[in-house]
Amino acid sequence: MKYNFDKLINRRGTNAIKYDFSIREGMPEDVIPMWVADMDFQSPPAVIEAVIKAARHGVFGYPSNPYKCFEAVYNWFSSRFNWNTEYEWLIQTPGVVYALATAIRALTDPGDSILIQRPVYHPFSNLIRVNKRKLVNSPLVNVNGRYSIDFDDFEAKIVENNVKLFLLCSPHNPVSRVWSKDELNKLGEICLKHDVIVVADEIHCDFVFQGRHYMFASLKKEFLDNTITCTAPSKTFNLAGLQAANIFIANKAIRDKFKEEMKRSGYSHINLIASAACQAAYKYGADWLDELNLYLEGNISFVKSFLTRKMPEITLSDPQGTYLLWMDFRKYKLGENELENILINKAKIWMNKGSMFGVEGKGYYRMNIALPRSLLYKALEQLSSAFGAI
Repeated sequence: MKYNFDKLINRRGTNAIKYDFSIREGMPEDVIPMWVADMDFQSPPAVIEAVIKAARHGVFGYPSNPYKCFEAVYNWFSSRFNWNTEYEWLIQTPGVVYALATAIRALTDPGDSILIQRPVYHPFSNLIRVNKRKLVNSPLVNVNGRYSIDFDDFEAKIVENNVKLFLLCSPHNPVSRVWSKDELNKLGEICLKHDVIVVADEIHCDFVFQGRHYMFASLKKEFLDNTITCTAPSKTFNLAGLQAANIFIANKAIRDKFKEEMKRSGYSHINLIASAACQAAYKYGADWLDELNLYLEGNISFVKSFLTRKMPEITLSDPQGTYLLWMDFRKYKLGENELENILINKAKIWMNKGSMFGVEGKGYYRMNIALPRSLLYKALEQLSSAFGAI
């Protein structure tokens, strides 16, 4: 490979939440963090060079709304997803979670119902509750490790609760599903039928190992007019700390409401360094990402093989997308606290507890496998050793 994803990079003492937060939380000093969704790989060389160039200039005044950044983003989604956007649709925010919160406040009132599909990325639930909206859950259906959508339940929940907004996670975090065109079309038609606006979190769209990712808004003109599409370079190029997201809203009325809510929050534009990194990533990062995805596929295959040989009690949901594995520990029949203690203090691995994604995740853990394979091997060996006597 042109890029060295086997390189071990010491992130301790760099204010990395993934590593340095563990000590504040009372974790063992040598715990291997496989929880929060950032990668242990350096960003593409072109991104690093762009950041250094911007820093060396030495003037960090207010940036303009960067059309050049849009050009890079436009070309990325056009070439990789056959989705042609327009400059007027783009609103840049400091992150997708910020955009989700802004959409919730802009398009609903306190007490309004918002639908999610648990187990799902936990900020969905948190944002709905903290903004005093009603959380409505249409849980995904798990059959032998493959999750699917109960469309009858989905529509019934919308009708029963007069749902105003649907937060779509595509590809799905944490269960790793890449939704098919048919599944997305069914969701979209139900939402149109009942006047439910869709906020599509598609931040993991660049990590697909089975099937194909379809940008939800690209499937039909009617979906485009009814959707806020949330994307970011943060997961794809490991730029979360720079805080930049690209939000596309084609419907002017919805876009104006979103912008107005942003004004109320006092936010106007992403920072200069984030803009430079975003532009460089989408303009020059394609070959880096292609090699990264091959490496991640190798990591996934490695985990699957390891579990089959040494820990068949642990099963994986079919990992179709993202670099997050959804691991089922329920065959061990351990309580949540006991299981957590073994993982943290014996296996010395820190993963996300499944219940944080909803009660449907109890007995599961989410493992981030975006790290050098030697470290992944060490983590799995420690996991096997810890559970060997159970």
